[in-house]
Order: sequence, then structure tokens, then C-alpha cells
Amino acid sequence: MTSPADNPPGHVDVRTVGSTDALPLSPALGATLDAAKMPRRSTLVDRRVLRITAVSVVLGIGAALIAKILTMLIGLITNLVFYGRVSAAFSSPADAVPHLGWWVVLIPALGGVIVGFMARWGSRAIRGHGIPEAMEQVLLNESKIPPRITFLKPISSAIAIGTGGPFGAEGPIIATGGALGSFIGQILKVTGSERKVLLAAGAAAGMSAIFSAPIASVVLAVELLLFELRPRSLIPVALACVAATGMRYVLMGTTPVFQMPVLASPGGWALATYVAIGAVVGLISVWTTRIVYAIEDWFEELPIHWMWWPAIGGVVVGVVGYFAPLTLGVGYSNIEDILNGRLTLAALSFLCVMKFLSWSISLGSGTSGGTLAPLFTIGGALGAVAGIGMAALAPHFGVDPRIAALVGMAAIFAGASRALLTAVVFAFETTAQPAGLLPLLGGCTAAYLISALMMRNTIMTEKIARRGVRVPAEYAADYLDQVIVGDACAREVVTLKTTQVLAEVRRWLTDGTPESQHQGFPVVDERGHVQGVLTRRTLLDQQWHYTLTLGELVTRPPIAVNEGHSLREAADHMVAESVGRLVVVSKDDPHKLVGILTRGDILAAHGRRLREARHSARYLRFRDGLKPRPEDAPANTRKGSGHVAE
Repeated sequence: MTSPADNPPGHVDVRTVGSTDALPLSPALGATLDAAKMPRRSTLVDRRVLRITAVSVVLGIGAALIAKILTMLIGLITNLVFYGRVSAAFSSPADAVPHLGWWVVLIPALGGVIVGFMARWGSRAIRGHGIPEAMEQVLLNESKIPPRITFLKPISSAIAIGTGGPFGAEGPIIATGGALGSFIGQILKVTGSERKVLLAAGAAAGMSAIFSAPIASVVLAVELLLFELRPRSLIPVALACVAATGMRYVLMGTTPVFQMPVLASPGGWALATYVAIGAVVGLISVWTTRIVYAIEDWFEELPIHWMWWPAIGGVVVGVVGYFAPLTLGVGYSNIEDILNGRLTLAALSFLCVMKFLSWSISLGSGTSGGTLAPLFTIGGALGAVAGIGMAALAPHFGVDPRIAALVGMAAIFAGASRALLTAVVFAFETTAQPAGLLPLLGGCTAAYLISALMMRNTIMTEKIARRGVRVPAEYAADYLDQVIVGDACAREVVTLKTTQVLAEVRRWLTDGTPESQHQGFPVVDERGHVQGVLTRRTLLDQQWHYTLTLGELVTRPPIAVNEGHSLREAADHMVAESVGRLVVVSKDDPHKLVGILTRGDILAAHGRRLREARHSARYLRFRDGLKPRPEDAPANTRKGSGHVAE
């Protein structure tokens, strides 16, 4: 007579079917623990990481070339529609407004019509600034972006920006670089995790190529796309950014994007003022995000097809551009003027209001464009206005309006996106101002704090959160990777012997003793070595004759784990093998049984983490003779606490 396990069915997903029968028998060559399936030891990097890194370096170079082509395409369209000349030089539409007059209203509207048609018959994914869409593909679709986005996104963005759209080129190139990385990841035979790394590498390389900010680009990828900080993802992304920045140096030079004179380090009062400015700008960033999505909701209620919305947004852009020409186009020169104090208080205030009006309505209409440059313009102007005001009201504070503008520029991005480190490092890399680092850290952190208190989602995540996508907001070390199996498993294991007869075991099972209520039992030989595991259901199955010994029933080795493995490795092993329990063996003697690890043990291990997060107690006492109260003691030291079984 043979066991039905000789022809085991296919694996069952443990997420949908409970494993109440303990360990199923797994295929192997012999019924010994030598053949037991053990989890693979996790490593920091392997040869596959080298392969992904090599691909990422090439991808970084490609993203830099695409960034150059995109800026040339924007320049070409701008020169054609505003100046009637054929040139790829980057130029501002503002100088053309005086001779165009009211015709300037039609140019952005025409661009909106073209973008609407491309979105309708090309891909709806080209709408918006691209980062939320990339995040959604990472979280839900194994980073599989449709290949057509690789060319539709930059073309549509070049049309929108070239016809006067108040956007920066960085959003489209980030989305395009990510789409290129995803496309390569779909051609090559890679895992979903590796494809995510390629997507993030392409996106970060695109940002590096536009702003010459490789470190900020890496941090952006970590905070908004990877949602992790591991060597196997960090190394490819970092080297892709290095390659992209190096290519930018060859194509565009090595000077910072926003050049500023050397600034003096701030004093104490000035530093406190910059932090306060950051907090105020953070508050404004919350309302900026809410207004942008309120406008988007308003467009959703229009009784016309969404294809025409970008044209409506384009009309607003043109009207605003007629009165405020500096709001048209990418506006990188505006940011540099703000940071260098070249604009008056009135000009700063006017530019801030009009840029926000033009950008928010245009973005809400669903056209194709970025958010970084407009936010930097708005935040920089706000910071500069506040800095000028404080310098006039309290000159002894030593507030520099240029540093205030730098803080405002970074703080609005930190508050709107909650990418704190990205904002700080980006502002430093694009200006090369070491004196601004401390004010940036204080101001951006204040903005981050205000945003986290007042707003659940960000300008990057609100759109996909409305679709039911849960975006990670906190990145913590895997707690299960910090706990070893030997500390979590149950060591008092009820075992059966290979020499026992099935009839004897069945009588014992039906006696109802606590020891007999388990769902699985390791079977050991006379030396104490585990030969396999039998489930309660198998032992009670009437197709097996009562004269059989347990040694005859065991035909497959157990699925085991070493007591030195981490709970993360053990949990992954459970999922891979579709089981709910693992045999735990000694790290010194792989034949020696030391315990059983269940899913309940893994869940119970989280108890310490929860206590550390929720339990508050005072341990340092200043009066002698006082004994700690029982309720002040950690839960795992109180009398009566013990192992939680499944």
C-alpha cells in the first residue's frame, strides 16, 4: 500500500487556503533529513545584480541622450510656434508675447488639442506629470509600462511645453526614462523586482540628466519609486545616475543648473527664520495639493469629453501668459532669477500667483507636463518674498532673501511630495551652496512635518490613492529579518517514532490528550533523527492498514529550516512550499530536531515590535526604594507570558 503523497497534487496558495494539516509531504529522493528542503540563504548581491547594473549604466546613458533630445524638441517647437524660426536652441516664449498680442492665447490651446488627441488615440497614460503613473505600475503591475509611452510621453510633453505650457521638462523625462527602463525589463528575462530597479534607474537617470543632480535622483528613486533601500536596487540606480550625469557633462557642461554667488553661513536668528519660512511654505504646499486636485475634480464634472480638457487648460495658460509672459514655458531662468534676488517684491508676488494659476489649471486639465519646476518657481518666490519681508522688519536677524528663496523652493516640494531628503539634496546639488544645507534641512523638515500632520496623501500619490492603490509611506527594516528561528520556534515538540504501529497511534490520537491535538507530528528514528512528518489527517485516514508502522508511512522528507535562519527566510520558505509549519533543526547537527515553527510563531514574533511601538514605561527612577510596578514591565517579562501557539 502506498501513500497518496506519492502523487502529490499541485501546490496550493497559502494565502487563500489554510494549512491545517501541518506539513504536506514534499518530493525528494529519500526519506531522510539530508534531503529536506531548506530555504536559500539571502545575500546582499549576486551575479544577477551585476547584470542589472550593467544594463542600468547603458540605460543611464540612453536617458541622458533622450533628455538632450527632449530639450531640443521643446526648443524647436517653441521657436516654430512663437518666433516662426527653425532652431533647437532653448528659448523662452515670454519675449514673443509683445508682438503676438492676443494670438498667444491660441498657441497653448492648440497644443492642448494635440495632446488631447494623442491621449485619446495613443495612450491615456501620457496625461499628468508621469510620476504617479510610474508609481502605480511599480505597485500593481510588476513595473510593466506600455512600450508606446516611451515615445508618446516625451513627444506630448514637448508639444505641451513648447506651446507655452507652464511645466518643466524634468517630469516628462523622468516618466520617459522609467518607461524605457520598463521596456528593457520586458525584453530581457528578469524578475518583477529587477524590472522595478530598471524602471527606477531610468527615471532617476532622466532626472540626473536634466538637473545634474545624481544624488538627489537616487534618493528620489528610493523615496518615490523603489520604496526600499537595498544594495541590489541601490547599486544599479546609483550607477545609472552617475552615467547619466557624466553624459550630461559631455553634452551640456558641468556648471550647476541654477548658478548662485557664494553665500555666507547663517546665524542663529536667521536659521530660525528659515525654519519658520519652511513651515509656512509647507502649509501652503498642503493647500497647493488640495487645490490642484479640486481643479482636477472640477474638470471631471464638465459635460464634454476629457480629450478637450487640455485645450481648455491651454486657453487659461494663454490668457495668463498674455498678462504674465514669464509664466509661459519651463521657466528655469525664472528660478535662477529668484535665487539670485533679481526680481522685486512686486514681481515675485505677481509671478508666484500667476504661475500657480496657470500651472494648477493646466495640470488639472490632464495635459502632459511636470510638477517640479512650477513648484520650485512658486516656492522660491514665496521664500524670497518672506525673506525680503524679514530682512526689512528685522535686519539684525541677518536673513538673506536668496537663502530664503532656496529654502522656499525646496520646502514646497518637500511638503507637497514628502520626499524630504530629495528636496534637501536637490537644492544643494543644483546650486552648489554649502551654506544653504543647514537652512534647507531645517526648512524642509518643518514643511515635511506640517504636511504629514495635515495631509494623508501627497501630490504624487493622491491620484492613485483615489483608485484604491496603497502607497508605502514609511520605509523600515524588515523586523522578521532581525529575529532568528531558534528564538521564535516552539522547542517542546511532540514526536512519534518510526517503530510505532498505526493502531497504537490512532488510539492515542482519539484519547483527546493535549499532546495529541496538534495537526502535524515529526517522526524520528531510534537515534532521534527526523525521518519525516505525518499529518493528523494522514494518520487517521482509514485507507492505511492499522498494522503499518509509521516508518512505512513516511516516504518523503520534511520541509525544514535551520535554527540560525531568519524568520524572513523561514516565512518566504513557507510561502514557496505552500506550508504552514517548518521542522527546525540544529545549526550544529542538521539531523537533530530542535523545534517546530508555525505561522502563528511568526505572527507572535511581532509582539515585541508592537510593544516597543506602543508600550510606554518609565525605567529611570530618581527615588530609591521604589519598585517597578508590574504594568511598567515589558509584556514578555511578566508572569504567565509564554509561547503563543498556532
